[in-house]
This record gives sequence, structure tokens and C-alpha cells, in this order.
Amino acid sequence: MVVGSLVTYATVKAYSLKGKLLSRKIFQTLAESRNLDEFASRLNSTSYSDYIRKIPKPYSSNNIEISFRDKQAELYYMMMNSVGGSNLLMAYYYKFIFKNLKNILKGKILGKSQSEIESTVGLKAEELIQRRDVTLKALTSKNIEEVISNFKSYGFGSEIEKAVMLYNDVGEIGVIDTYLDKILYQNLADSIKSKADLNLLKLFGVELDLYNLTNIVRGKFWNLDEQTINDLLVSHTSSTSDELLSKMISAENLKNSFMELSKTKFSDIIPHEDDDIVMINEFERKFDIFLYDSLLKEFANMFKLSTVVSVVRLYDIEIRNLSSISYAVENNISSDVTMSKIITTNNS
Repeated sequence: MVVGSLVTYATVKAYSLKGKLLSRKIFQTLAESRNLDEFASRLNSTSYSDYIRKIPKPYSSNNIEISFRDKQAELYYMMMNSVGGSNLLMAYYYKFIFKNLKNILKGKILGKSQSEIESTVGLKAEELIQRRDVTLKALTSKNIEEVISNFKSYGFGSEIEKAVMLYNDVGEIGVIDTYLDKILYQNLADSIKSKADLNLLKLFGVELDLYNLTNIVRGKFWNLDEQTINDLLVSHTSSTSDELLSKMISAENLKNSFMELSKTKFSDIIPHEDDDIVMINEFERKFDIFLYDSLLKEFANMFKLSTVVSVVRLYDIEIRNLSSISYAVENNISSDVTMSKIITTNNS
């Protein structure tokens, strides 16, 4: 249960943490690293130094990402305790567990070896809340059918079953991510229904808009029928009506679907390219920037739980930036290309 005095204490922490977010200049310097050793060395002067030192050499972008996820799980756990417990933060926290479940499911579907799958899994988040059972059951399952059976005992096996069936139909591995994200966002939507904090409701509304609108355009790109796309959505928010979502789903093509946003607050993020994949990538980046800016704006509201949520979500984006940069450095991708995908202040 969130306690008022504890929220005040936690928001002070949030403001301090916001001041430690990495700058665009630091991201640029990291992106220009010649190799992962140099990348790690440059991070040693930041708050990530303790986590970098724990990573065994030789470095890999995968091990770096897992270490950063551990750091982020600890931040969530700390902030949950700082506010005296929060169902909403716990619902967000489960994304760490779902990240592991996505990697396990996709690994088993794609026929990866057990060691390959295990290399993508970090159990720090599970250990902090003593829920290793969910991930370990999935990891030790002999096949997909056993994974689904185990998940049913946790209440979301049917969604995983739908995801696997849809993958078998369309061959798009991304549907696994989508269905697991649906479980996560439905839990978030359920946990926020009782909140009276209008700032929090507005902030989460943006996140849910991002989830729903992105899945509509992905679903249309995957040539899914209207019923299947509807099944991917979480109950609508105050800012996106059922009518708007329905119009986007039934639009003749992807471009027309985007144009349905022209009279909404998202009109500025409508993509202008002709290629479907480029359109989707442009839309997702613009929406990520929209979300990032919304998170930053919450710091104008003192002593609100929305500020606490905003700071951990900003660090989620920072972790994603760092993981993308480490992958780019490992694969010799130019810093210009890398920085064009980074979400931070002064986005362009």
C-alpha cells in the first residue's frame, strides 16, 4: 500500500536519480567506442561501473544487457520499497520476468540449444521477489507444450497458446512478444483502475496508447484479420476511443490506418514514408520520443507517484539505449546509425 509520506521520500529520490541520467554526449562517446572493452572502460566513470566490473570477459553485448537489466531490476525494487509497496510498480516490474519468458519461448520455438537459451536469461529480478519458479519452470520445460501447460497454472497459459498458434500461422516471431506484452499491459491496466492520481492515469494512458496503436499497425503489416488484431489490444484508454481503434483496424492499408490519427494528439507522429517497414519504424521511434517527453514532464508535479513511475521508466529507456549501443559496437555499426535510434533529451 502506497503511503503519502513515503511517496514524498521516494519522489525526492526520483529527482536525484533523474539528475544522474546519462546525457546525449555520453551516449555519443559510447557509440564511438572501437570495441566492447573501450565501451566498458568509458562506462566506468558512470553509475554503471559496479555492474560493468561484474561482467566476465570477454565482453558480449548479451552479457552487458543482462547486467544492465539486473541494475534496473534493483532500481525498481528499491523504489517499490521506498513507497511502501505499489501494485502498479510491481506490475511494471514483471516486465523483467516476461523478458526472460520471451527469450525462453522464442528460443524453444526457433530450435535453439538449451545453453543458447540460458545465455539470454538473468534471474536477478526473480530472486529479488523470490519468484524464480515461473522462469525456471519455463526454462526446464522439454517442449512448447510443457511450457504452455506450466504457464496455465499462473493464469496466462491460454494467451501463450494463442501466441504459438498465431506464430505457426503467420511465421512472425514478434507475435510472441506481442502476446506477452498484452498480459503485462492488461495487468498494468487492472492495477491502475483504482488510482485517483490523474497524473498517473494520464501517463499510463500514453503507454497504453503506444501498446495498442503499435499492435494495430504491426497486425496490419502481418496481414492479420480484424478479429485477431482486436485480440491483441488491451481495453481502451480515455485518449483513444474504441471508434478510433476500429477505424485504424478496418482501414484499407497501413498508410490509411496511420491517417486516422490526423485529428488526434498523435498527429505529429504520423509517419510520412511510403515503405511499410520504414513507416512502422518511424512511427515507433516518434511514439517513443512522445512517451519520453511525457515522462520528463511529470517532474513538474511534486510528490506524486507518477514521478516515481516516470524515473524508473526513463531508466528503462536508458538501459535500452545502452544495450543498443553495446550491440552496435560489437557488430561495428557506425555511431551515426546508432545515435539515430537513441531516445534521450534533444531527440532529432
